Amino acid sequence: MKRIARFEKVSTQQFFNAWNELFGSVSGAAEALEQIPLPRRATAGSAGYDFALPFDLALSPGQTAKIPTGIRARIDDGWVLMIYPRSGLGFKYRLQLNNTVGVIDSDYYYSSNEGHIFIKITNDSNEGKILSLKAGDCFAQGIFTPFGITEDDEAHGVRDGGFGSTSVR
Repeated sequence: MKRIARFEKVSTQQFFNAWNELFGSVSGAAEALEQIPLPRRATAGSAGYDFALPFDLALSPGQTAKIPTGIRARIDDGWVLMIYPRSGLGFKYRLQLNNTVGVIDSDYYYSSNEGHIFIKITNDSNEGKILSLKAGDCFAQGIFTPFGITEDDEAHGVRDGGFGSTSVR
């Protein structure tokens, strides 16, 4: 296996900013950040690195939650981190990522938000199932994938942000 990335936690201040935006307070944020494990594979044959929840979560059918993972990823050039729901949660609850698949580019690490990975999920259950998870439960998985570029590629832009920050104008 080729080693091409490293997970890290974002700074306390970055996590506090995200937590405050979500909850209107930083109460509990320090403890949550401390408890967040770096994403890990469960077995030697696993492709996905599991992302854990920083807080308890219950989603009724149709409800959405934005999760500040507290995680960033330093990724070598030529690779991308793709984020998906955990397979079992997708199967049991139709758990969906709101952008269907998260794409974490290697230059996102250098953004002003420290490359903080946010994952927005929806319980898309059509069977009335409530998704209940505890802090520390794994809810998403990230898979590193190589990518190529075209022979005539001339991209020279510099990223500073997340969604929409790399739009070609």
